[in-house]
Amino acid sequence: MTIKLLIVDDDALVRAGLSMILAGTGDIEIVAEAGDGAEVPPLVAEHRPDVVLMDIRMPGVDGLTATELLRAAQSPPEVVVLTTFHADAQVLRALRAGAAGFLLKDIPPGELVEAIRKVAAGEPILSPVVTRQLITHVSDGGPERRADRARTLLGRLSEREREVAVAVGQGKSNAEIGRELFMSVATVKAHVSRVLTKLELNNRVQIALLVYDASL
Repeated sequence: MTIKLLIVDDDALVRAGLSMILAGTGDIEIVAEAGDGAEVPPLVAEHRPDVVLMDIRMPGVDGLTATELLRAAQSPPEVVVLTTFHADAQVLRALRAGAAGFLLKDIPPGELVEAIRKVAAGEPILSPVVTRQLITHVSDGGPERRADRARTLLGRLSEREREVAVAVGQGKSNAEIGRELFMSVATVKAHVSRVLTKLELNNRVQIALLVYDASL
């Protein structure tokens, strides 16, 4: 399957470098580039990318606003945030908005390619270590309010769905969750889908953030 990719960065050299790295993969097609978040919606409508690599800091419409707008739309592409920082409050905002994860701009080329493939396949690209580091060091205010909200939302789940949600929050794959909870991978996927629907979330990263907020 060919993965259609939109690159969004205000630095032309960064866009050129990313294009050069990804051009020879064979399964990733760069369908368009943008230098401002304002260009993203029409380009997404025209090219229907599977994944958007989104810079945060751009003139005009920034990457965070563009991410929030994209993820609120129907059948949105996956969004991966590009950043130069390990711990950045703006990155956390992007994840809460529904981004599938984040990449540091100095990521090795091979890891970049694999990350795009994983996101296109529906897998978040935050390892448990990176997830804990990001959330531990970044706060966007109101931790008690977030904890109450998270516990209320998780209270909507059945016991089994809650177990799956906690395992997702621990960064475990579907196969790992299946082995731990004695379920098939298909059953795990079904539980994850129900959790996303019940809690009105976009992806597994948001489940992990909710579980963290609830101190589970």
